[in-house]
Amino acid sequence: MISEHETAIRVHYHEVDGQGRVHNSNYLSYFERGRVEMLRASGISYKELESTGLMLVVRMMHVDFHAPAVFDDLLVLKTRLGYCHGARIEHHYRLVRPRVTPGDPSTLESTSNPTDGGQPESEEGDLIVSGRSEIGCVDATGRVRRLPAFLQLNLRGDRDGDS
Repeated sequence: MISEHETAIRVHYHEVDGQGRVHNSNYLSYFERGRVEMLRASGISYKELESTGLMLVVRMMHVDFHAPAVFDDLLVLKTRLGYCHGARIEHHYRLVRPRVTPGDPSTLESTSNPTDGGQPESEEGDLIVSGRSEIGCVDATGRVRRLPAFLQLNLRGDRDGDS
């Protein structure tokens, strides 16, 4: 029943490249983590979904890089549902480094503060990457299958599962 979810992500040392920045391939893993956690928060276990013989596979992925993230950064991935219809789910992502307010215990703390200049900032903090994905539902043979009603119902509160 949720259409948005936030996941905290700590950058691990093995995720950075020789320049000390998160390697671009790791952002796709972060997006995957966001999708799985969004399902979990909706009361759906991806493992249980696979036990029904259905799988959710990436059909398309788009990533825009805005600023670097580095080892030990604490980031927030905001995953939002774009649509959920037929055999497809679209997600939108925003990975941000929250702005730290000195003395405010409610703000997330990060051990780094890269200054690249020109990086997009907003109330939520520095935008690291944004993206969009389209996920398809397939069976064990790879044939496209309609999303199960319980998945549509849980991801979109306005669906009755019969559409």
